[in-house]
Amino acid sequence: MNICILGNGLTALSLAKNLTKKNINVQIYETKKTVNSSLNRTIGITKKNLEFLNKEILALQKKDTWPIKEIEIFSEKEKKDRILNFKKKDILFYMIKNDKYYHNLSNALKKNNFFKKKMITKKFSIDKIIKENKYDLIINCDPNNPISKKYFSRKISKDYFNRAYTGTIIHDKFDNNKAVQIFTKCGPIAYLPLSQTETSVVCSLDLKNKSVYTNKEVLTLINKNNPGFVLKKISDLKSFKLNLTNLRNYSHGNILAFGDLLHKIHPLAGQGFNMTLRDIKVLSDLIEEKIDCGLPLDISIIEKFEKETKHKNFIFSNGIDLIHEIFNFNKNSNNTNFNNFIKIIGKNKFFKDMIMKVADVGFRSY
Repeated sequence: MNICILGNGLTALSLAKNLTKKNINVQIYETKKTVNSSLNRTIGITKKNLEFLNKEILALQKKDTWPIKEIEIFSEKEKKDRILNFKKKDILFYMIKNDKYYHNLSNALKKNNFFKKKMITKKFSIDKIIKENKYDLIINCDPNNPISKKYFSRKISKDYFNRAYTGTIIHDKFDNNKAVQIFTKCGPIAYLPLSQTETSVVCSLDLKNKSVYTNKEVLTLINKNNPGFVLKKISDLKSFKLNLTNLRNYSHGNILAFGDLLHKIHPLAGQGFNMTLRDIKVLSDLIEEKIDCGLPLDISIIEKFEKETKHKNFIFSNGIDLIHEIFNFNKNSNNTNFNNFIKIIGKNKFFKDMIMKVADVGFRSY
């Protein structure tokens, strides 16, 4: 059994590690040697997804994850009075650093006999890989390669006219297990704990009335909305454009689109990579079924994967978009009734439990 993966980001390596656990030969092809732009960022992993990741991809050490036990949401209009609060007796989700997870994955795969990596060059193109037809499945995790532009350009997309600015705050030591999100006039700002002395900050800023924010302006917003840290230092800020995309066609022949190529969402709920991990689990289970039955890997896996995930991914991503639009409408109005309404429904146990369950497992059952 041979599977080809196009791309070399977190999604490609996570998928490769999962597949090699099934004794499948995995060949990764990357288009160019560049530092992955997402490696300086952080990701939140839900409890269910971390269980799957630890068991079926790579067991992370305790020091590589940081538990979040509470989420507080504020409006800039009412900074001292939170509008929503999510809290459980144990843990809501975990934060991990992209670069550390990527480094651990890379090292584990280097020692794996079922894994190989190769650079794509002019002499060894993606078209040649496809024409050779030596792979049971080709999984495309790279939104920017020629195959994506040729076969996977049909998508439902939306430009948020937002840009996310991310960095890490170094501060005095304290019990740092509470995530805070503040919806400001410029856009949502999230403070996500990484350790007792580090907190990741993500500012998703509106560009409709302002074409660009300087680092100084972003740092001013971070300091202005500081939920209580005694700041020592803030790392260099990195930024990326925000948009919503859902691919219309998940496949072309035996080529399956995956990861950010398949779907991209607003980061306000921290669900982007969690959606991808759920997709990996679905694909992993479908491949496992074939192996257990002694059947070869073929495009029926792709067809079943699309049937199982497409509608759920569409509903989930548009649910995140709806949350963004609701809070976006509120920040542009002077109506205080919205905050009062959110506070009321936020006291409803059924509503909060449902939100936390969907955030943890999506629309999938584990």
